[in-house]
Amino acid sequence: MRASKKAAKAAAKTAPKAGAKPKARKRRRTGRGTLLIIASLLIGSAMIRIGGDAGKAFAVENKKDAPTSDTLAATPAEGCAPSPDMAEMLKLFQTREERLKTREAQMQERMQALAVADEQIANKMAELTAAEAALRETLALADSAAETDITTLTAVYENMKPKDAAALFEEMDPDFAAGFLARMRPDAAAGIMTGLSPTAAYTISVVLAGRNANVPKQ
Repeated sequence: MRASKKAAKAAAKTAPKAGAKPKARKRRRTGRGTLLIIASLLIGSAMIRIGGDAGKAFAVENKKDAPTSDTLAATPAEGCAPSPDMAEMLKLFQTREERLKTREAQMQERMQALAVADEQIANKMAELTAAEAALRETLALADSAAETDITTLTAVYENMKPKDAAALFEEMDPDFAAGFLARMRPDAAAGIMTGLSPTAAYTISVVLAGRNANVPKQ
């Protein structure tokens, strides 16, 4: 009996102590969890700040290193270089284009030269036309003057004495004398023909008769 009582007392004394240990462990675990959460928040905030600063620095560095549009236009893109065949074809096209430009310039020069030549020819033609017109006017005046002179001379011969006029016609060329006699009045021409020698009168008569022999009858 005494032994059982002692055991019960011992159990009662040791029970509270055994129950106190789990409480302490729970408190320790709760404190550690809180510290871990706080540490995680601090680390996350620091990482966010570091990441932001690193992003800004990376953006500035990229901006410095980034090529401008002029640089990109001046330097060909890697991997875009033309093949030898394509480069040769481009060279041929450029050469052909240069030849075409040269020919076009030559054609323009020739067209300008032709235009100048045409203008000069037109001016020469105008000058020739004007000269021809002036010559025709001169010839017309000469013909008119000659006709006037012949008419006047014919009138003089008509008013001369037939004997004196016949002496002059005797010395004239038969064609020339026939021209005057054809323009005279018939009575004046007959008086002159009467005063001519038979040979001169016959020759002038043949010329007068043959003047219109070749004129078409129809």
